[in-house]
Amino acid sequence: MAIKQFLALMACMCFAAVALAQTDQPKKPMRLRVSSGVAEKMKTHDVQPKYPREAREKGIEGDVLLQATIDTKGDLVNLNAVQGDRILVEAAIDAVKKWKYRPYLLNGEPVEVETTIKIQFHMR
Repeated sequence: MAIKQFLALMACMCFAAVALAQTDQPKKPMRLRVSSGVAEKMKTHDVQPKYPREAREKGIEGDVLLQATIDTKGDLVNLNAVQGDRILVEAAIDAVKKWKYRPYLLNGEPVEVETTIKIQFHMR
């Protein structure tokens, strides 16, 4: 009988160790998709892009579309160009990298959000 009790105790300890290991793993932040309008309202620091001289000289204008993730601290991560002239994309990314956001809260907890950012370059 002592062997059965010992084996039962060992089994319980194994199950407890597995359960503890599962709860100790850090949670991966949830990621939501929000519109550019919602993200714009979360922005706390804005840097305007400088129109590149080369683009002005060549008469290049248009929109740059960027895909971005805002982390749980309000910082931009994974900033990628989706559309736009190479020269304009570089200027847009240089400025947007400096933007800061208020963290997006879901049920009182900060979550990562994906959004689209549109930068317009038009000569006047």
